[in-house]
Amino acid sequence: MEKEITITENMIIPDHVAIILDGNGRWAKKRGLPRSLGHKEGCVVVERTVEDAARMGIKYLTVYGFSTENWKRSMDEVGALMQLFRYYMVRLLKVAKANNVRVRMIGERSRFDQDIIDGINKLEDQTKDNTGLTFVIAVNYGGRDEIVRSVQKIMKDTEEGKITSDEMTEAMFTSYLDTAAIPDPDLLIRTSGELRLSNYLLWQLAYTELYVTDCLWPDFNKEELKKAIVAYNSRERRFGGVK
Repeated sequence: MEKEITITENMIIPDHVAIILDGNGRWAKKRGLPRSLGHKEGCVVVERTVEDAARMGIKYLTVYGFSTENWKRSMDEVGALMQLFRYYMVRLLKVAKANNVRVRMIGERSRFDQDIIDGINKLEDQTKDNTGLTFVIAVNYGGRDEIVRSVQKIMKDTEEGKITSDEMTEAMFTSYLDTAAIPDPDLLIRTSGELRLSNYLLWQLAYTELYVTDCLWPDFNKEELKKAIVAYNSRERRFGGVK
């Protein structure tokens, strides 16, 4: 039996943790189950991780829920994911209210069916006054797509005389991203052992500490989260000094 990981008082809890939830399909395959059950179990783990992160003092938790590339999966799998998303939005609203969590969605939501768009808007509206952890879900999201959409908005505002090229700074550019007003992640966790960013938060992860675990997402738990935080505390943060 593994020894329980301890978070000591002198450890720094990262303000913002981003996660790439990888391994749902492999988890299901190992058990002879359909991929859809792997995704369903992954949603249960997301719920639990939101609660764990909130109790540990993490202020922002961002997860990669559905990428722009996920539309290329089979129609059956995409359809199952959309149904799961519909169900999960209802569950998430209850979890958010119970834990004082604010929910935000990033990505291009216009491609979803109207009932899903309405559900996203409801989630954001009904949790906007919550003062605890901010839970950010990236849906129909891709880092390159986000940057292109931001540039399009900048070009439009420039054409309309709202800004000039001389006014463009990193801070100004950041204000056009989906994550405007959200601090960059301190720690990125990727499950299932894959060593790539997968088009996730490309601008925002410039100085983020990376932590990769072989654990498949449906097996992720509080102890795995604590392992990541302990590893984060072992790093020497040269950029910007120690927080």
